[in-house]
Amino acid sequence: MAETTLRERALRHLARRDHSRAELARKLAAHGSADEIEAVIARMGELGLQSDTRYAEAFVRVKATRFGAARLRNELSRRGVERELIDEAIAGECSTPEIERARTVLHSRFPAPPTDAREWARQARFLQTRGFASDLIRKLLKEPYDESA
Repeated sequence: MAETTLRERALRHLARRDHSRAELARKLAAHGSADEIEAVIARMGELGLQSDTRYAEAFVRVKATRFGAARLRNELSRRGVERELIDEAIAGECSTPEIERARTVLHSRFPAPPTDAREWARQARFLQTRGFASDLIRKLLKEPYDESA
């Protein structure tokens, strides 16, 4: 009886959106023992209903236009995805170079280049919170703005 309820809960969660193994286990933790939860999640994986690889790819595909690789890695690792799967997903789904993504994010938020040190720091912090590397941020903020973009 408890396994059926647990299975139904897992199916309900997975019907809404993909979840990593760790997320699904956390959501089911209050409803069964660790062994029951592991068995249900393993069965969902066998049926192809739960996949950390698919989850990581979908996450990167959706978020890559707004975030840098460091933020994507951090978010996925917090959600319990293995490092190898994260690296594969980022390499496979990020077709645009990181500097181009950072430039797009920067120009969408700040239409004008920084005029003083305070504004430069503000724009740099913005890009840093989005997960872009420090050297990339410095390079991007030093280059002249392209008015055609």
